[in-house]
Amino acid sequence: MREIKQFTIPFVGLKLGEHHLDFDINKEFFEYFGYDEFDKTAIKLAVLLNKKSTLLEFTLSYEGSVRVQCDLTNELYDQPVKGTYHFIVKFGESFNDENEDLLIVPHGSYEVNIQQYIYESIILSLPVRRIHPGVEDGTLDSEILDKLEELSPKAIEDKEDTTSETDPRWDTLKKLLNDK
Repeated sequence: MREIKQFTIPFVGLKLGEHHLDFDINKEFFEYFGYDEFDKTAIKLAVLLNKKSTLLEFTLSYEGSVRVQCDLTNELYDQPVKGTYHFIVKFGESFNDENEDLLIVPHGSYEVNIQQYIYESIILSLPVRRIHPGVEDGTLDSEILDKLEELSPKAIEDKEDTTSETDPRWDTLKKLLNDK
């Protein structure tokens, strides 16, 4: 996968200590990874790089919103996104990214790309089931919700109870169950 130059951080010329970087994450960032579930994206990312003599510590802090479809109604809504992710970059014989919290880059490297860590941390911070806030508090007016309510098992049972009379033979059998 090609690297996005914006997220490649050269660390060779940096002094030891903390360094702050700010990024705006937009929809094109996720499209680059082939992730097209977001209609609109507005995320602010703050990267704290703590350079030490033998390693680099990264802390990614992000906050914003992504516009997604509700799993129940397909209505678009803005899902808040917020989180932090911490990982370490060490130097070794060869490149190794098998551990999710530790990245090993070869000795002599002068830059590190953090785009994959940004992508994964944001995607994993989203809820598995995306429900429009209007569904949860009952303020969303949608055709799909009306149809779901109409077809729900409880509504169907209520219709059957009011429209049909029960067979008297069943009533007699029900009395046997209650007589225990």
